[in-house]
Order: sequence, then structure tokens, then C-alpha cells
Amino acid sequence: MRAIVLEQFGSVANFRERDVPIGRPGRGQVLIDVAAGSVNPIDIKTRVGRGAAKWFPVIPPVILGWDIAGKIVNCGPDTDTFSLGEDVFGAIGFPGLAQANADYVIADVAHIAKKPASISFEESAAAAMAGLTAWQAFNQNGGLHAGQKVLVHGASGGVGHLAVQMAKACGCHVTGTSSGRNRQFVQSLGADGHIDYQKTPIPNYPGDFDFILDPIGGDVTLASLGLLKQGGHLVTLNPPGDDQAERKARELGVVFQFILMKSSSSDMEQVAKLLGSRVISAHISASIPLSHLADAHLLMESGRTVGKISLIR
Repeated sequence: MRAIVLEQFGSVANFRERDVPIGRPGRGQVLIDVAAGSVNPIDIKTRVGRGAAKWFPVIPPVILGWDIAGKIVNCGPDTDTFSLGEDVFGAIGFPGLAQANADYVIADVAHIAKKPASISFEESAAAAMAGLTAWQAFNQNGGLHAGQKVLVHGASGGVGHLAVQMAKACGCHVTGTSSGRNRQFVQSLGADGHIDYQKTPIPNYPGDFDFILDPIGGDVTLASLGLLKQGGHLVTLNPPGDDQAERKARELGVVFQFILMKSSSSDMEQVAKLLGSRVISAHISASIPLSHLADAHLLMESGRTVGKISLIR
């Protein structure tokens, strides 16, 4: 099968298209003929030797990628919940390697869900890791509740644009941040308020939020903690480099948490329900062939992406 292999950490010039063997699924695994995938920030970070390469062993040459949607073409033992020919999707193998940037991939059935018939392979793959991340961020420690005030940083991004929709579906009052050029997009997602982060410093944001989703980390995390009401909750998707955020959270009487998304079929099924009922939808700003994976990485690195970048086969 065709796969895009990263020969060594660094630039996109290190990607090579290779013919590699198609594996056989083991116990609790299925082989999927991949129709679509997508690119996430973790792909970019890992390509240059950061991200997942710092959390678990990633030694080039390696096939990157985690988002997939496609059709099951072979089943290992103990996979009775799925069947040959079934359409599935998921953010698979994380934390760990999934090797999804290929024509076929082996996935644990504990990491996939049945694709809603009403949405395309492309949209389901685009919503996999980003949707799962937003769902897991919102549904820890009791989850969101109607009437709460929620701030979503990076609301026009992959996780952010799905998070805005999820929070609105919960009945929350949602404020999203983005550049001014993406204001209308964020408002079209249902956001009640918008803040242009390029014009307004975080200390000048309205406060008293119950929950803040922070995909950015660092100084954004530290500044945002002061926007929470007593007992409020901030979840960041970027690991803090020290304990500053934890100390500041304790001083302010708020909750700070870093989460690392984990592949989960049960959580993926919840995302599938939201997608299938059109409560949420993934916005795809570009559809790029897998053979042009380097272009997809460069586009994401440019910072001009709204929503997701899809990888099509």
C-alpha cells in the first residue's frame, strides 16, 4: 500500500511516498480502507520532533497521522461489534502511533465508531480528533451545564470551532476568540460573543466565566485564569512547562487542568451522534490529496486555516 513516511524529524522535505506492506489485524482490531483523514496541530509538532515525539517513543522513519474514516475490509478476533464493509471513523491509537497517513490502517475497535450515514467520510475524519478533544475537555469533572458562561480561545480553529458548537448545544453562553477576519465565521457557529485577540489584551476581556477552553497554552493560560469566576475551570490542551498555572489557579480559587486526548470508542460515539444529528459540523477549509501531505502541513503552519484541513485518498 501507499504510505507517506517521515524519514527524519524536521521540514516537510523529509516526507517520502513509499510502498509498505498491508498489515493483518490482531485481536480486537480491524483493517480499514481509508477514504479520508485530516491534519491536526499534533501532526506538525510531531513532525519537527516535538508534540507526540516528547510523550512517547517516535523514532523515524515513521508514518504519522491519527484521523481516519473508511471501510472495514478485514476483522481480527473479538471484533463482533463491527462487521466487514462497515463505514467507520475515529482518532485512533492516541496517545501512541496510528500510522494513519496511508491507504490502509489497522485500528483497535476500542478507538473507532460507526460513521453516521448522513455525513461524508471527509467530514467525519475532519471531526475525529478535534471533536473528540473538545468532547473530552467539556465532559470531565461533571461536564458543562446550561446557562454557564464559556470562553473558547482559537474559536475558528479545528478544536475551537467544534467546541463552540458543542457548548451552544449544551445551552451555554459562548464567547469565542479569533482574529477579526474570522469574526463572521465564529458568529456563524452560534457564538454569542466574539473577541478579536489581536486588538484586545486578555486582561481586558469580560470575566466571570465558568469554563475556559484554551488550545494555546503558555501566557494565554496564565492570563486567562483571571477571567474565571470562583470555582471556575480552565482546560488547556498544551502541557505547561512549569507549575505557574497551577499555583496561580490555587491563589485565585479556580481549577486548572491540562488534558491529553485519548482515543475512545465510547466518546467517539458521542461525537458521532452530534455529527449525525447535525448539532455540530466540521468546517473543511481545504481538501488536499494524501500524496500532497507536505502542502497540508505547510498550510496548517501558515496559521491561515479556518476549521480543518482534510486529506483525501
